[in-house]
Amino acid sequence: MSTPDPQQEPPAGQLPVDPADYDGLDRENQALLAERNSVRTKAKDVEHTRTRAMFIGLVVGAIITILLLVFILQNLGSQQITLLFWEVNLPVGVSLLIAAIAGALITALIGGARMFQLNRALKKAKR
Repeated sequence: MSTPDPQQEPPAGQLPVDPADYDGLDRENQALLAERNSVRTKAKDVEHTRTRAMFIGLVVGAIITILLLVFILQNLGSQQITLLFWEVNLPVGVSLLIAAIAGALITALIGGARMFQLNRALKKAKR
């Protein structure tokens, strides 16, 4: 490998990252490089925000929804389901979706009850 000549300008579209390499550039490229480095520094300062977390959550949710839709469409075979005195004929994918939603609701209900209990205990402890 040969070391680049500091007096030689870099190829088009490639600017040096090290400010010590600014000398071989014209003023316009130096300004562009300084602006790029300041933007990079500002971007590194903002590592985690609520908006970023929400966006990632939305993207993950959309991907899961698409996968779920594909699963349901591939499992349209009807199945008889009996629960106590109810009997229904549903596609397998839909019945599994209903079971997953019911499980999530039960989990949320139990979690909500626990948060209510802890909140109440905390208020009593503050008195």
